[in-house]
Amino acid sequence: MNITDFQSLLEAARQQTEQQRLLLVFTRAELPDDATAEQRAGFEQGEGGALVPVMYVDKEPEEVRSFEELVEESRHTGQHWDMMFVGCLSGQGGRGLDDNTVQKALETMIMSIQGGIVAHLLAYRPNGEQVQLAGAVEGLN
Repeated sequence: MNITDFQSLLEAARQQTEQQRLLLVFTRAELPDDATAEQRAGFEQGEGGALVPVMYVDKEPEEVRSFEELVEESRHTGQHWDMMFVGCLSGQGGRGLDDNTVQKALETMIMSIQGGIVAHLLAYRPNGEQVQLAGAVEGLN
């Protein structure tokens, strides 16, 4: 199945024979405190910055009805975000996923995002646009 948007991701995850867990990391574009005037000007124009994780959650595919519902749920946290990264974790041999395994996977995903290694993850803007990222990414705005 070709994943072209968040809904097709949900459908693909629901069709798997093994239990799936969606790993969601919400990030915000920020500038470091020591940014140059040029970097600050670019950032104000929507360029540069670093994607900083601000919250994360795991969900079973059945817990999410739509992208819009997920965005609405995220608004209740009071955290602004610019990009959501999604990874999937699969059970094996008919065994479900324990909380420790899920937590470790989320921590690994966060470290990957902080290191700019995101090509293996799906990325979405708050408006639902799926963003294609290749290689290492420092920031998107």
